Amino acid sequence: MSEAPAWFHILFAAIFGAAVGSFLNVCIYRWPAEESVIRPPSRCPGCGHGLAWYDNIPIFGWIWLRGACRYCRKPISLQYPLVELTTALLWIAAVVHFGPTVEALRAAVYLSILIGIAMTDAREMVIPDQFSLGGTLIGILFAAIPGGFPLTTALIGALFGYAGLWIVKIVAEKALRKPALGIGDIHMMAFIGAFTGWSGALLTLMLGSFAGLLIGVPFTWLRGRLSPMATYLPLGTFLAIGGAITYFWGEAIVAWYVAFAF
Repeated sequence: MSEAPAWFHILFAAIFGAAVGSFLNVCIYRWPAEESVIRPPSRCPGCGHGLAWYDNIPIFGWIWLRGACRYCRKPISLQYPLVELTTALLWIAAVVHFGPTVEALRAAVYLSILIGIAMTDAREMVIPDQFSLGGTLIGILFAAIPGGFPLTTALIGALFGYAGLWIVKIVAEKALRKPALGIGDIHMMAFIGAFTGWSGALLTLMLGSFAGLLIGVPFTWLRGRLSPMATYLPLGTFLAIGGAITYFWGEAIVAWYVAFAF
């Protein structure tokens, strides 16, 4: 039997990734509010009217409706098609990078969860356990598949990510004498460790902290100038950036650092 052509794998990844992105939008809006992602079905956030299946087609549904509800004409957030498009592109990237393999599926699932975490933390300042702890379990299950990422590495990575950030939290709170880090961030590091191992979790923490300093701190300062209450830094969003970079280029970054430092 001949192998399916590359374009077929890319097309499948794009369609499936966009569908996953559509579901991610539901999770991003409902999990922080502790609502079910199953019922009620998709509805307009403005008038509450249920949406037809053709209005729910990822990316194209939003374009077809011209970014507004068919019934009340209230604008529909641009977040919907952007999350769907980003997820589709990341699924394509996973297939292009790893080929049509289990590792590509593992990478795509990992990156999808990172999108969910980044968006909920940026929007609501919260990381749902469904993403972090659920993602940790998924990472361990992937590692249990023979021939792939070692199960022992996943377990040690999850433990390191969880315990390591707890230690950082305790030390920071003693030094600053005020609450530091959230439980959601700690759960998130367990998830990242389950997919990237202890070294990946450590590199993610370093890259995420750097991204937070480079991007988040100036942005938060500017936002705080407009509203003194808006000075919280969503660390999970920047850890997600670090986690994505680590998954694809972590080994190369570590090798470069070792060669540079020693």
